[in-house]
Amino acid sequence: MSNSVFHSRRYIAIIIALAIALVIMFCSRERKRFWTDEGIIWTTEYHITYESNRQLTDSITAILTAIDNSVSPYNKESLITRINNNTTQEADSLFCKLYNVSLAINSGSQGSFDPTVMPLVNAWGFGYKTGSLPSQRQIDSLLTFVGITKTHLKEKTIIKEDPRIQFDFSSIAKGFACDEIGRMLKRNGASNFVIEIGGEVVAYGVNSRGETWHVSVDLPQDEDSAVSHQPTLILGLSKRAVATSGNYRKFKIVDGKKVSHIIDPKTGLSSQSNLLSATIVAPDCMTADAWATACMVMGTERVKQLSDTHQDLGIMTITADSLGNYVVWANETFTKLVIQVPSQ
Repeated sequence: MSNSVFHSRRYIAIIIALAIALVIMFCSRERKRFWTDEGIIWTTEYHITYESNRQLTDSITAILTAIDNSVSPYNKESLITRINNNTTQEADSLFCKLYNVSLAINSGSQGSFDPTVMPLVNAWGFGYKTGSLPSQRQIDSLLTFVGITKTHLKEKTIIKEDPRIQFDFSSIAKGFACDEIGRMLKRNGASNFVIEIGGEVVAYGVNSRGETWHVSVDLPQDEDSAVSHQPTLILGLSKRAVATSGNYRKFKIVDGKKVSHIIDPKTGLSSQSNLLSATIVAPDCMTADAWATACMVMGTERVKQLSDTHQDLGIMTITADSLGNYVVWANETFTKLVIQVPSQ
């Protein structure tokens, strides 16, 4: 056999081997597709849709578990429970992130958002302890140890001016979880996804039809002690998050009056505003979640002023007039995102 023939056959063999390797590599790599993960966390449902070459359920579960173990006051073994019980002062990175954002929004809202309001929430019967309607004397007593500005974070050490101060990040944790899952998805190459946990939503990229993600915002429908919902409008979102807070979602009737779960951290009283709901669109869901809660305490007029100082926020409020009719107000940032208004 001549050398030329030998070399020719060797080159052909190499080329065939390379071709086979490429075919095997291509076939073994899953093509990107849209996956859906659903479940229940913190007594609420979550729905996540994302485009990826593999399912990321384990990573999603790991993030939710880590957040629960860090900042869930309903988890008796969590870090926040131990900080609240003064058995530790050392926070982790998750706690520190929530603390720092909460501190900033507390300042921006003039105290309307405060994660140390838990003792008052418990006293009103909406927390992890069963309470009744507190007296003014009880409220005044509890207010002495409510206020995030009565605490300090030095590196990762939480310092309380009063050991009775307790933290509860429930009004921001779902939004934070959406953000954390979104960051994980992006690290794993997902550029198109929508994450929804208990009504808080992060949307990124496009859906399976190549369209901007459509997110429905509901109009509350009071029916005595029950609440039903009907779509009020559709938002087109990408690289944005949306959160809604409302006093129609969790309340009780006492002496014929509605007592809201929204507690004003400055007065200690249940919110009596005619503001039924506040919807916030922000670059991240943690910010949207916190501001939606703050707005319910601030009331309609102060929320409208917020629009002037925070033009990056899309804001919509729904109030009830004296006749019980719904009045919808939205700023320009929010209005630009509306792609559909349902017919009456």
